Amino acid sequence: MKNKLLFFLLLRFASFAQSPVLYPEAFLKIVQTYHPVAKQASIGVQKSEAQILQARGGFDPILSHYSTQKTFDGKNYYEYHSPALSIPTWYGIELSSGIENLGGSRLNPSQTLGETSYLGISVPLAKNLFMDQRRASLQQAKLLNKMAIQQQRSVLNDLFSEAMSSYWNWVKSVRVLQIVTQNLQIAEARVSFVKRSVELGERPAVDTLEATTQRQYFDNLYQAKWLERENARLSLSVYLWQENNSPLELPSEVQPGESPNEFAWISDFDLDLSSLLEKAYANHPDLSAYQHKIEGLQVEKRLKFQSLLPKLDVSYNALSKGLAPSLEVRPLFENNYQYGIKFEMPLRLSKGRADYALAKLKIQEESLNLAQKKQQIQVKVNAYYKQMESLKKQIQTQEKALANYQALVKAEETRFAQGESSLFLINSRETKAMEAAEKLTELKAYLFKTIYALQASAGVLI
Repeated sequence: MKNKLLFFLLLRFASFAQSPVLYPEAFLKIVQTYHPVAKQASIGVQKSEAQILQARGGFDPILSHYSTQKTFDGKNYYEYHSPALSIPTWYGIELSSGIENLGGSRLNPSQTLGETSYLGISVPLAKNLFMDQRRASLQQAKLLNKMAIQQQRSVLNDLFSEAMSSYWNWVKSVRVLQIVTQNLQIAEARVSFVKRSVELGERPAVDTLEATTQRQYFDNLYQAKWLERENARLSLSVYLWQENNSPLELPSEVQPGESPNEFAWISDFDLDLSSLLEKAYANHPDLSAYQHKIEGLQVEKRLKFQSLLPKLDVSYNALSKGLAPSLEVRPLFENNYQYGIKFEMPLRLSKGRADYALAKLKIQEESLNLAQKKQQIQVKVNAYYKQMESLKKQIQTQEKALANYQALVKAEETRFAQGESSLFLINSRETKAMEAAEKLTELKAYLFKTIYALQASAGVLI
């Protein structure tokens, strides 16, 4: 019962009803909060945020220390200690500082004996100047995070659409069962009335058979519609989960939400075709995900372009005696300095040209996928919109037809009371009226399902 408490907290109770009532917005809140698919989509976003932090690690300062010593045959060859700090920066430039303490009797002549310190800088002048792997990884991680957010929206968009389709199917089955139940109650009351009339000699005995047959028909129909309601309830339960990741079956006493204006549920929905298409083009999660993917491929393209450039790295260290680096401003190449230049270039650039060509082809491929997806969304939005408009017209016609069938039932009952009609005609009129009411209920449920599908197709359901 404790597990069900949170579920029922999301149910609103109608003042005129004794049974708990499940409204569409409460149902979607449950789905968004507890459904495993929604939670998995949220985990995807969290993973992408962790990847951003991981990529930022490429720019973390690095503190290092290296020590080595050699003693052989009683002689101290060398003893070397070198703590250092290196700081990567955005444009491939790396700053460094360190201390060296060298002692011993057998040293390389190019090495400096004693305590020295340095401040250094390393700069790529060609390859990796405007883009390198560290910058590319961070930019791509940020784009992956944006893609994950759009993928989360896309997953929730599809999940909500499927869930609301199941919700309105359940609503339809509940309301159809109510219609059949009302007709069954009328048929049972008519059987009792006819039996009394036959006992009083007011009606022929065959009317009892006619009334009983109609009640049996509605009784069988009730059993079939009850089964449909139960199946719809179980299908809806697929989307109901609890906080502890365990499924929850919708209790049979829960009823759909009712409103004086049944279209109040969708009063905030945008049902204008041009507006929906504009929103879809601008903010559909699937299109946005493709655009972020293309942006990531463009980063990869800029990185692969670096493979076409020669590697030309320049490094410079300002040296000082003692443990404290000197901050004195002096000519760079006058005294106490060390510099290096490194140049590399593959003569044929085969790998670089191939990597760059592949990067461009990936962008072309995803651009075609984006154009195709955009066209698919446009077709789907148009199709659901036309379906919605058609259903609205069908509902208007069906409402008039139902009113006419109900008027015919009343007229037939009046004629029957005057002895000018028969139970057969009344039963026939009632059956037609019930079928019209059921058809109207199905059309309305289908309309709501279509409207939610329309919002999902435009990517604005979430």
